[in-house]
Amino acid sequence: MDVDPRRALGLVVGACLAAVTVIAVVLLAAGVDKNSQAVSLRDHGVPVPVTVSGCQGLLGGSGSNPAGYACKGSYTFHGHRYVQAIPGNALHTPGSVIQGVIVPSDPWLLSTPAAVAAEQASWRVFIAPAILLAVVVVAVGFLLARRLRRAPGTPGRPGDRPAGHQNKSPVRVGWI
Repeated sequence: MDVDPRRALGLVVGACLAAVTVIAVVLLAAGVDKNSQAVSLRDHGVPVPVTVSGCQGLLGGSGSNPAGYACKGSYTFHGHRYVQAIPGNALHTPGSVIQGVIVPSDPWLLSTPAAVAAEQASWRVFIAPAILLAVVVVAVGFLLARRLRRAPGTPGRPGDRPAGHQNKSPVRVGWI
């Protein structure tokens, strides 16, 4: 079975463009969600006491440098108990109670007052998806323009000949 290299290259390029498009859309959705969460916490957040259940040390670099702590805590809201990661990398004593902030419509969304104060919706979350989508648009435009230039048998373009036409130059004999 022979593989046409041009067709194979086209499939690979198409798959890559599709993958970049999917990545851009996922990043775009994540940016919208992140901005939405920041606005919800700021505008609709309510305080909730969070009991620290434990913390683990985080290592950075080669594994010998401390990089902070990952802590978990539990809180109760409207009779339901939630266990979530506590945002930030500070060390909290197990059993201690810290102040948390949740959104009543989404009680799984936990933050701290300091994180809510520092976090805000930003257009910067859309830079990477916009660049990726621009690359896809330019690449598709380039490929379409290239395909149109190469399309055989398109009437009215110089150098194109009807299908089956052979280029027969007149034969000259002698030195005339």
